[in-house]
Formats: sequence, structure tokens, C-alpha cells
Amino acid sequence: MKTQFFPALKLTLLCVLLFAFVYPLIVLGFAQLAPDKGKVTFVEYKGKVVGAANIGQKFDQDQYFNGRPSAVNYNAAGSGGSNKGTTNPDYLAQVQARIDTFLVHNPTVPKAEIPSELVTASGSGLDPHISPKAALVQVDRIAKIMNVSKAKLITLVNAQTEEPLLGLFGTEKVNVLKLNIALEALSLKQ
Repeated sequence: MKTQFFPALKLTLLCVLLFAFVYPLIVLGFAQLAPDKGKVTFVEYKGKVVGAANIGQKFDQDQYFNGRPSAVNYNAAGSGGSNKGTTNPDYLAQVQARIDTFLVHNPTVPKAEIPSELVTASGSGLDPHISPKAALVQVDRIAKIMNVSKAKLITLVNAQTEEPLLGLFGTEKVNVLKLNIALEALSLKQ
């Protein structure tokens, strides 16, 4: 037993050192390279904090652009996905219900043109972005409700579209909170 005790103790100490100190410091170092150094970026509108730019929020009123569904009901205290496979009957029923709801609120959009991100939750359940296509597919509904021309809304979406990091990493995206704030400001001008 003495021959196994000291190697086990050394391995335990090494693991504690690596996983409790070295690994978190490496992750912290990578976070420093991220936009806003991995910290919450609060967004203000009319002098009040209305949300965080890097945490998804629920927008379910028809006059606003909708973001991705959330598997954690937009609870920023604990992110996570549903962990259900793409053939899981419960998951398929949930996605079908989201498709049906989307079509009720967006009757001019054919089912085949619904971007998957509008009916499936992200891995974290808190994704604050959608693709420009997912924003543009909602323009008809919002134009009708807000009495804003489609051309102005398309220009608004294009103005809010963020390019990939360094032009290489990721895809074009639109922050839903910032887009809805810009929409609100646009509707006040009219």
C-alpha cells in the first residue's frame, strides 16, 4: 500500500494544480481575447438598462424581431441546451409547435423558408444573435404591425448586421436586442 500511496498523492496534487489553477487561468486568458473580455455588456435605452447584448432575451410581441428559442427559458443563471437528439419525439413535437406558432404570426412566410434557428434552441439557450436571413424573414410581419416600410426595415437589419470576427471567424449575425432598440427608435421618428 505504501508503494501506491505516494504516487496517488502526487497525481492528486498534480490534478488539483492543473484543473483548479492552470486550466481556469488558460480559459481566463482566452476570455481576454473575446469581445468585451467575456464580460456582460449592458445595453441602455433612454437612460435605462434594458438588457445585455451578449445574453439572449425573450421577444414574443409581434412588433419586435424574435430571437432564438431558449431551452432554459432565457434564464441567464444557468445556460444549457435541451440535450434531446434530433430524432427524439418530444424534441420533434417541440420544434413542430414552434413552426406552427411562427407560421401563425408570419403567414406570408412559406414553411420551407423558416430559418432553423428560429425554431431550434441554441446550445447555451441564451444566444443573443440571429442570422440576417432570420431577421429579414420577419420584416413583413413587423412592417404591417409597426406601419413602417419594408425597405426601411431591410435597411435597419443591414445596418445592424455584424460581420464575422476579423472577416474570417464566424458568420454574419444580428444582435436581436440592439435591432429591436433600433426598431423602437425608428418607430418613434415616424
